[in-house]
Amino acid sequence: MIKSLMYFAVGTLISFFLRRLTGDPADFWAELYVASAFGIGWGLAYFVDHPEWPLHKKMGISLIGIVFLVAIGLIFFNFETAVPSIIKFSTVFVAYYMIASFRESKSLRY
Repeated sequence: MIKSLMYFAVGTLISFFLRRLTGDPADFWAELYVASAFGIGWGLAYFVDHPEWPLHKKMGISLIGIVFLVAIGLIFFNFETAVPSIIKFSTVFVAYYMIASFRESKSLRY
């Protein structure tokens, strides 16, 4: 759990600073929200990376992450900000497992 939180924090910071350095400076909170989608995706993918867990448990937890992002995005921002964050979350989540699939253990944790 501690490593998952660390991956969330590091992923959020990396994404936030890359967005600030390479793009047009936009609303601070909107950029932090979109960057946190990257961090949540990375941290949650690491958290559910247990080969002994069934697939439906992993997908349920990732669905909770998506619902959380959508709820926060629609409450505090508009629809156009919420949707790219879901796409970013899903891309990071799928990329983590695609990279893990090349390993014999099918996990990046071990």
